[in-house]
Amino acid sequence: MTRFAYLRDPLFLTACATYAVNRFWLEHILSWSFLHRHFNDLLLIPAALPLVLWIQWRFGWHTHDRAPTWPEVLGQLALWSLICEVVGPLWLKYGTGDPGDVLAYAVGGVTGCLWWKHGEHKDSIRIP
Repeated sequence: MTRFAYLRDPLFLTACATYAVNRFWLEHILSWSFLHRHFNDLLLIPAALPLVLWIQWRFGWHTHDRAPTWPEVLGQLALWSLICEVVGPLWLKYGTGDPGDVLAYAVGGVTGCLWWKHGEHKDSIRIP
């Protein structure tokens, strides 16, 4: 089985670059509300999970080198939703909880997991 690339993973690198382009350029020149409200939320799990797993791997807490699993993706979805949509608004008085953000985290996480699972198995497919 192929070892997960963590910080060299193409989806991770693309998500981080796309986040930066949107955050520091597109949001300032385009008024499309989706870019301002939910686009970066789609990128959260594909951009954050490989970094989180790499840190866990460095500390010996992540015990495998396979692509992110569904429980890992769902765990990150729950964690980031709680932090950004509950803790932040209630305790830190930062922003407001938005179910649309949670939906965007979920779509990005599911899409990312499907991508990672496809990449994990593509090496085992043989074309005659």
